[in-house]
Amino acid sequence: MNRRDLLRASALGAVGITGGGPSLRAAEASPADEMIHKYLAAETKRISAKFLDGATTKEGWEQVRPRLKREFLYMLGLDPLPEKTPLKATVTGTLEAGAVTVEKLHYQSRPGLYVTANLYRPKAIAKDAKLPAVLYVCGHSNRGRDGNKTAFQDHGLWFAANGYVCLVVDTLQLGEIAGKHHGTYNLNRFWWHARGYTPAGVECWNGIRGIDYLTSLPFVDAEKIGVTGISGGGASTNWICAADDRVKVAVPVSGVSDLECYVTDRVINGHCDCMFFHNLYQWEWTTALALFAPKPLLFANSDKDPIFPMSGNKRIIERLRKCYDLFGAKEKVDEHVSPGGHDYRPDLRLAIFGFFHAHLKGDNTPVKDADFPKIEGKDLRAFPEDGDIPKDAINATADESFVPVAKVELPTEKKFKGWKAEMLKQLREKVFRALPEKIAPVERGHEIKAKWFTASSEKGIDFITVEDMNAGGEVRATLMVLNPDESLDKVPKLLKALPPSKDLFTYVMSPRGGLHSHWTRKNPPNTVERSLALLGQTVDAGRVRDVAGVYASMREPHVKAPFRAGGNGQAGIIAAYAALFVPGGVDEVVIIDPPVSHRDGPHFLNVMRVLDIPEALGLLAPNVRLTLVGKSAKDKAFDRTEAIYKAAGAADKFKRE
Repeated sequence: MNRRDLLRASALGAVGITGGGPSLRAAEASPADEMIHKYLAAETKRISAKFLDGATTKEGWEQVRPRLKREFLYMLGLDPLPEKTPLKATVTGTLEAGAVTVEKLHYQSRPGLYVTANLYRPKAIAKDAKLPAVLYVCGHSNRGRDGNKTAFQDHGLWFAANGYVCLVVDTLQLGEIAGKHHGTYNLNRFWWHARGYTPAGVECWNGIRGIDYLTSLPFVDAEKIGVTGISGGGASTNWICAADDRVKVAVPVSGVSDLECYVTDRVINGHCDCMFFHNLYQWEWTTALALFAPKPLLFANSDKDPIFPMSGNKRIIERLRKCYDLFGAKEKVDEHVSPGGHDYRPDLRLAIFGFFHAHLKGDNTPVKDADFPKIEGKDLRAFPEDGDIPKDAINATADESFVPVAKVELPTEKKFKGWKAEMLKQLREKVFRALPEKIAPVERGHEIKAKWFTASSEKGIDFITVEDMNAGGEVRATLMVLNPDESLDKVPKLLKALPPSKDLFTYVMSPRGGLHSHWTRKNPPNTVERSLALLGQTVDAGRVRDVAGVYASMREPHVKAPFRAGGNGQAGIIAAYAALFVPGGVDEVVIIDPPVSHRDGPHFLNVMRVLDIPEALGLLAPNVRLTLVGKSAKDKAFDRTEAIYKAAGAADKFKRE
């Protein structure tokens, strides 16, 4: 079997398309959309069967819970936990509202990361009194410079008027000092995935530090801490109560759904990035809330909420009840469904207040709804004037530093093998968990037209391979990997950029999302790309799998001739990564104008927490020749790649042209 037959035997089922190049993409937009969304739904169904990591007993759950909590924190960008630096909490003013005192304050959850807040407390607190405290985390209410905390003041006033201390904290995006929640939603900051950053992690950490502030107050009972909020605040309630064991009672309100709603039903389109962690470990989503069990939890929702549909709510409460039942504590988890849309109503507020009263105070007497005169938003500002905003604030650039990137120590010659093994291990565990341990050859498909074939590296996803673009010369093959926006018309130019080689065959492949498999992409809401992060993947990681599958096909035991792979920019990096997972898959990788950092793509979950492109390319040593071509090949960052090849004893196999 020659390579032509081999690749022909490694393609996937009928697609029924004709034509080529750009017209092929235009003609097949709808079938490609159907393909990717069927795939996403199938992955969701598979992952959704993994609630509690498979635990069916209390003992089984308690055994896996410590590991799951570490995974949870990692997926928020909080493992290892940031250092608890001084809060530098500052009260900038107070005001009186009947029997309630309101303090306007700010604290720094990390140096320069300012959290603006209001503390509501009874005006008269007895000496040595210890009051229960509630952290209120805000939803998405745009109040401009006043901060969204001002929209939820009635909760702070109610808690304080009823014998609690309540800290209402602004969110990162809608606080007095604005940051960003919408990085992958509409800003194309998919490097957030590569960096392992999500604003959900910031909101969780800001809440944890808010509890630090509450417990530092002499009149707060540190053993009676609750947390609640609606919408984005409901999501943050989920993160905080799962992450911080000091929380004793939690009431997430219309802030948590499940993967079936988010992905299969595409409800993700109604949410910004603060609602999600990157699901590297492919959890059933409710597992995060289950980490709080068996402490008192009220799961509060509305029956006509389009962004938190009842279908998901019913599945979640059913799962939670099963979890609490393992502890014999079904009475500690309950639900409240309010008739109406995405908002607070009297019945919903009464259910929330009554739940805290019962579980933080042990008081089951009926409560009254919040009914207080409104305080003007500007009067609740921690920074009254624009000029008061601190110059050292990093809120607007928190995504640049909140999750630290890896600082990889380059290997010496003696330590190269161990260094490489450890780097590959970390890539498997922290980046490419969804990749099979052994990459199988791509599956057979269908000849679309002369020399065009479909191929698949996993069920439900197909891509295009094209063979024999030119012929003649030595028995050698080149595989050219295309970027999703590159058509076949560009192949001759790309081939000319490669070092000369008289190949017998030149194959071309366009991994998932390119040519006929190009699904519709709208910014916002970037449905497919964001959904994949909720399933522990990225589009680019899937492309690595596609290329690796072709390598496995080209390296069947009876195929011995030399084989090189190449690509322009990100496609070349993807070709290189694929070689890491198919030992012996290629003899040489050639990359035209390689990006210097994963910040510029390709994007894999958490990859910059492990290494960056120069170190990843060095992992090809000592067996794979690596040639970098073009202006960016001269960048000093690739001196690190060269140093790794030297440490591997393969300096002659690395070139820059």
